[in-house]
Amino acid sequence: MSAELAINAPQVIARKPARKATSESGLVRFVLIGLALSYFALLVLTPLFAVFYEALKKGAEAYFTAITEPDALSSIRLTLMVAAVAVPLNLVFGVAAAWAIAKFEFRGKSLLITLIDLPFSVSPVISGLIYVLVFGLQGWLGPWLQAHDIKVIFALPGIFLATVFVTVPFVARELIPLMQAQGSEEEEAALVLGASGWQTFFRVTLPNIKWGIVYGVILCNARAMGEFGAVAVVSGHIRGLTNTMPLHVEILYNEYQFSAAFAVASLLALLALVTLVIKTLVEWRVKH
Repeated sequence: MSAELAINAPQVIARKPARKATSESGLVRFVLIGLALSYFALLVLTPLFAVFYEALKKGAEAYFTAITEPDALSSIRLTLMVAAVAVPLNLVFGVAAAWAIAKFEFRGKSLLITLIDLPFSVSPVISGLIYVLVFGLQGWLGPWLQAHDIKVIFALPGIFLATVFVTVPFVARELIPLMQAQGSEEEEAALVLGASGWQTFFRVTLPNIKWGIVYGVILCNARAMGEFGAVAVVSGHIRGLTNTMPLHVEILYNEYQFSAAFAVASLLALLALVTLVIKTLVEWRVKH
């Protein structure tokens, strides 16, 4: 009898369906999904609803008055201008840095990677203070800049520099792993067939990374428009001149103009939602 069981044991084991590592009971799945949705609703949906509710609480007329008054329009223009400067600069740098890191071996490669990641590890406020120490009136270059009537801190150049610094990693960090995974076989084949370096880049490399570029640009643009800490240090909070939308929201809120503050904040929220939709579409396009 025991011998018969021993013979049939492998067959019994073989008939038993294998249990997937990710399979759980319906109750466990329900609890986990419920916790995730509750957490998301508490930290994302509730504040988002509160922003639009407070912005529209006094009616559409008060809302449009708040977002069309001169200081608000100036902050909107400056925010878009900063993004229009920071994103192209970081796009060019990110593509060049990713191409160099992923396709070539050279001295200082690890240093370049570290410098790209530096804005992730440094507080934006600290980066703003660094620019003040370098370009401020009491900074290293302050006396020379003052003698030549060049304004960097508390002016547009300082805002551009601070925003560019905090948004440096996004395009490069999106492209480096993508280009490393693709390897360099196609580029080498193009060079063997007689293509020049620029022809190889535009006809081989660029088509393979175009969706990664789009994704990196979306993230870079979102950070550029929403940056607060570094810009707050170097801007000087001059109304109508150096206030971006996040800074204008802070000033309105500190002056107890809550409806106007939430109205401008709702514009930032709308920009974030548009960015999220575009990001989702790009991810879907890449997946398919």
